[in-house]
Amino acid sequence: MRDYVVRRLLALAPTLLFVSLIVFFAIRMIPGDVIDLMLSQNDVASDADRAQLEAALGLDRPALEQYGVWLFSVVQGDLGNSLWQNTPVSELLAERLPITLELGFLALVVSISVALPIGIYSAMKQDTAGDYLIRSFSLIMLAVPSFWLGTLVMVFPSVWWRWAPELEFVPLWVDPIRNLSHVLPPAILLGLSLSAVTMRMTRTMMLEVLRQDYIRTARAKGLSETMVVYRHALRNCMIPVVTLIGLQAPLLIGGTVVLEQIFVIPGMGLLLLEAVSSRDYPVITGVFLVTGIAILLINLAVDLCYGFLDPRVRKG
Repeated sequence: MRDYVVRRLLALAPTLLFVSLIVFFAIRMIPGDVIDLMLSQNDVASDADRAQLEAALGLDRPALEQYGVWLFSVVQGDLGNSLWQNTPVSELLAERLPITLELGFLALVVSISVALPIGIYSAMKQDTAGDYLIRSFSLIMLAVPSFWLGTLVMVFPSVWWRWAPELEFVPLWVDPIRNLSHVLPPAILLGLSLSAVTMRMTRTMMLEVLRQDYIRTARAKGLSETMVVYRHALRNCMIPVVTLIGLQAPLLIGGTVVLEQIFVIPGMGLLLLEAVSSRDYPVITGVFLVTGIAILLINLAVDLCYGFLDPRVRKG
């Protein structure tokens, strides 16, 4: 297992290198650049002003040379400075990352807490009214995007009941109550949206496992249905479900980007949107680099869970 973890960690480097190449050059293909935006604030801007600004920001070099300089700095632990604020990108990420992690963690907890028990119940009550209701709910959550629900939560309660979610963000360690009142609504919406697929996968795999011979043998021995489900069936149906949860990591992070904008949560998603609109290249690449590391580590954790769920993986 240790050798497997080391190999997976070593594989992070080429993956992140490929991701950084795509992000670094793709963002520069968007029409308009940071120089145009900066010069647009001046009434009169000459070609000399443009050349001077490009040289000051290091954007007068060829793109490949810029990438090489940036990559060398990243290897040394320096993600560069924001082009607008001249603030180290690492400081901006350190300030925003805990907020996004809190929102993503709460959404994941909501998703798992809803999907697993309801999916198991739906499988145990196959083709009953409750099963049909749960399957209909999952289809609705698959069809309805979380950002649309977030917009409804922001608009309609304020119109109908004169209530709106908290808009002034307070850190968790300063005031946990106010913090959760701000973060929980988007976390619940994102968690419910992600739970739909997990719920259906849990139901499908549980139905398949419950039809196995060893389950019939366990029932024939007189074990209760609860013991059969939670001791014999649940662990064997969880590997595909855990895999799906790991694959949802990009959706989880992508969902926080939009919901942070809607609920005015100053996390990495809001930072990314601000950086894209202002073409702040170092901030954009820094956000994507950290996001890529997070997704790869989540998938590594999912792979390690296989050894706990299936002893054959540990022996292999």
